[in-house]
Amino acid sequence: MNETMNKNDAVLERATLGGGCFWCLEAVYQQITGVKAVISGYAGGARPNPSYESVCTGVTGHAEIVDIYFDPGVISFRDLLEIFFVIHDPTTLNYQGHDRGTQYRSVIFTHSEAQYQIAHEVVKELDASGIYATPVVTQIDAAPTIYPAEDYHQDYFRQNPGQGYCMAVVAPKLAKFRAKFKALIAPEFQ
Repeated sequence: MNETMNKNDAVLERATLGGGCFWCLEAVYQQITGVKAVISGYAGGARPNPSYESVCTGVTGHAEIVDIYFDPGVISFRDLLEIFFVIHDPTTLNYQGHDRGTQYRSVIFTHSEAQYQIAHEVVKELDASGIYATPVVTQIDAAPTIYPAEDYHQDYFRQNPGQGYCMAVVAPKLAKFRAKFKALIAPEFQ
C-alpha cells in the first residue's frame, strides 16, 4: 500500500506506530471510527523481509508496528497519537510491561513532514504537561520500508480472544482505550 490510498472514494492517510506488542495496538486501532485498515508488521531494522521469530530475537533492529490507514476527514493523525500515548508507556526505552527488547520500543514512523511536526509537538506537550514522571523516549523517524507480519498475526485479538496473552495484556489495554475514548469507537464495536 502507498502512503495514501483510496478506499470508498476517501483519500486515506497512513500512520505507522510501534508501542510494544503489535497485537495490542492492532486491537485498539481496529475499533476507531475513520480507521479503514490496520496491518501488523515490522519496521526500522536492517534485515529485509524479517520473520516474527527473527524480530523476537532483537537482532534485526525491527520494531513490531501497526500500519494504520485512516480517513483524515474523520479522525486526525493527532487523535491517533493521543490514543497511542494513552495505551502504552512512552517513557520506557525498549520495553512495555514484560515485553523486553528493541522490537518493543516506542516509535512513530512518519509519512510526511506534517506528521513529523505533529509528532514532535505532541511529545513536547506531553513532556511539558508533567503527566509522566520521566521524559517521553518515543523515537520519531521517517518511515522506512515496512514489512507486513505473517498472516496469523493479522486480526490476532479478534481471532484469539481466549489466548493467554490476549486476556492478560491485550484485553486490559483495549478496555483502557474504550473507557477513555468512547466517542471515537466505531458503531460496529459499541
